[in-house]
Amino acid sequence: YLHPALQPERALAAALARAGRRPGAWSRPPVDGLPELREWFAREIGGSVTAAEVLVTAGGQSAITTALRALAPPGTPVLVESPTYPGMLAVARASGLRPVPVPTDAGGVRPELLEAAFRATGARVLVCQPLFQNPTGAVLGPERRREVVRIARAAGAFVVEDDFARRLVHEDAPPLPEPLVAEDPDGVVVHVRSLTKPASASLRVGALAARGPVLERLRAIQVVDSFFVPRPLQEAALELAGSPAWPRHLRAVSQELRARRDAMAGALAHHLPELALPHIPSGGYHLWPRLPDALSEASLHATALRTGVAVAPGRPYFCAEPPAGHIRLSFAGVAGPAEIAEGVRRLRAAVDELTG
Repeated sequence: YLHPALQPERALAAALARAGRRPGAWSRPPVDGLPELREWFAREIGGSVTAAEVLVTAGGQSAITTALRALAPPGTPVLVESPTYPGMLAVARASGLRPVPVPTDAGGVRPELLEAAFRATGARVLVCQPLFQNPTGAVLGPERRREVVRIARAAGAFVVEDDFARRLVHEDAPPLPEPLVAEDPDGVVVHVRSLTKPASASLRVGALAARGPVLERLRAIQVVDSFFVPRPLQEAALELAGSPAWPRHLRAVSQELRARRDAMAGALAHHLPELALPHIPSGGYHLWPRLPDALSEASLHATALRTGVAVAPGRPYFCAEPPAGHIRLSFAGVAGPAEIAEGVRRLRAAVDELTG
């Protein structure tokens, strides 16, 4: 999540104060979410998505849980990108599902391997992050986007699109592609969106968007799991997103994330050139360097902690044997460039301790 220095704390406080004064702020909201908030999410997603196709959820993680429970019965396989977000793997396993990895490259999930995986496993769900994928930062290109939806449609499957990083774009990024769901008239894609990542970990407000009969399945699971998102939070989300402070905050985050990314990439190139960094993302909040074969991921993680720097080991991002060692380095969860420089210096010391 964003460091407190990057969060819109004053705007959040003001939004909460205004929300508390709204008429009916403490009454029970509609189960699907406040109509105004559903309309806002529909505009954010774009394409032909309407408010009637949106459900308000308690953040992105809750939305993914609802989607998997609605789309895949326990004991069945679910296709996932490899590597992928460990929280999603935890959700899948907690739902009794069997994650099956589909390898990715710099252009995202590989369509020919996706098609083979659907055919081999009989899976009926793919979970993917087409934009600034966690942890690789890959963006699914235009041709692959069409292929992924086509392949899923042919397999009679759904695509759960986790669009978590759209508002974490860096200011030097090219124009972003529309979400997969905006280009899907057939109800193949179930879209997940959240305000949490670009705002605050405590603003647990997100959305599911889907078309056709699957929307009723999602609604039924959501009612059982969480009933509804508390109205004050929904009202605060509306106040925040509708305030002049929100676009200013997003611009500031975009600028700061680019500066922090460049600071970290530059420090790694200077102090740790042995860490391979083939892709510098233009969105998201982390880098994904590959370790030399002789450097143990587990040992580096433990040694780095002793030197006072926290890194995320790569192994939990794979649901099968990883092809190489990696670490994930966040540049959003620290106070600024000085902490990034000091963290890389300490990581250098950890590597020297292991290889010296």
